[in-house]
Amino acid sequence: MTDHQATIDATPASPEAPLLRIEAVEKRFGGFKAVDALSLEIKAGEFFALLGPSGCGKTTLLRMLAGFETADAGRILLDGRDVASVLPHQRPVNMMFQNYALFPHLTVRANIAFGLKRAGLKRAEIKARIAEMLALVRLEGLADRRPDQLSGGQQQRVALARALARRPRLLLLDEPLAALDKKLREATQRELIELQRRLGTTFVIVTHDQDEAMTVADRIGVMSAGRLEQVAAPRQLYEAPASRWVAEFVGDINILDGVVAAQDAHRLTVTTKDAATLSVAPPRQPVSTNAAIGVAVRPEKIKLSRRGPVADPAIAGALNRLDGVVSDVSYLGGLTSYTVKLDAGATLRAQLANTARVEVDDFARGQHVVAWFAPDDCVVLPR
Repeated sequence: MTDHQATIDATPASPEAPLLRIEAVEKRFGGFKAVDALSLEIKAGEFFALLGPSGCGKTTLLRMLAGFETADAGRILLDGRDVASVLPHQRPVNMMFQNYALFPHLTVRANIAFGLKRAGLKRAEIKARIAEMLALVRLEGLADRRPDQLSGGQQQRVALARALARRPRLLLLDEPLAALDKKLREATQRELIELQRRLGTTFVIVTHDQDEAMTVADRIGVMSAGRLEQVAAPRQLYEAPASRWVAEFVGDINILDGVVAAQDAHRLTVTTKDAATLSVAPPRQPVSTNAAIGVAVRPEKIKLSRRGPVADPAIAGALNRLDGVVSDVSYLGGLTSYTVKLDAGATLRAQLANTARVEVDDFARGQHVVAWFAPDDCVVLPR
């Protein structure tokens, strides 16, 4: 196959088909399997995040999409066409690297123009495209500076402009905001969202930052040991984790192990060793009586009070009430995090919003409290 024949047309094969389809892809490095029989579909115009701990295979997968690594098994289809034999520069795909990979001896203008010149665009078109990209990332007036004359945030924008200059169908971003400070990272996240919506380009971002993935992505794929543990929208991923591993990885969570003692159409009664008996909303997937399960409750779902909840008598009996003592208090600005050692033995973390300006915490270390939450606040996880 010639280079010309290998080039992928940027025109979609079918409006109904996903832009990107990954079918049972595997990648090994010696005896280590970095990506393990992974399958995934990503729609055109989607902002998709690959989230996971270091070494889980997310960057390896991104490099296979870009063409810098070759899959040992499986297929990667872009617009319905297998890209196995297509060279990286011939794919309608571009990649923004974690370290930006800017040419230090070239100006901002020349960095953006580099890929356009390699693509054989005419001089007038290159000039117009550079002006368009500079305006898009708000770097007008800086075109003649070199990377060492720019701030970290400005360098990041140059790298983004260079990656977008060839108008790829798919933009891959490998930890693009990792080098930025917290304030600048949050501002850049908002800019990325706005930019992606304005362009309609499909973005796939790799990150280990859960807040970042939750903020920017339409859907998130959580990876562990080369496999996808769950693919879901941010809210579903957080509120309805598919496994104990996902529940523990995404955000902070309390998990109380127990056994289903009884159940009806509306409630499970779960006996636990160190948190008394709990009333839990039934899961989507039925569980049998006497099944061993974990009851997961997010810290922000747990309320604290000195004497227990003030609630409608009709529902007060359904609430889970657990007595304990505050063992730690952490003031975090918008909220305060409390650690409660239950009388029954377990330890719970609760987070309460700081809605009033006060000089003392609502609850102090050593104070007796009632931790309470509703059955619907609980997620049932298999053990």
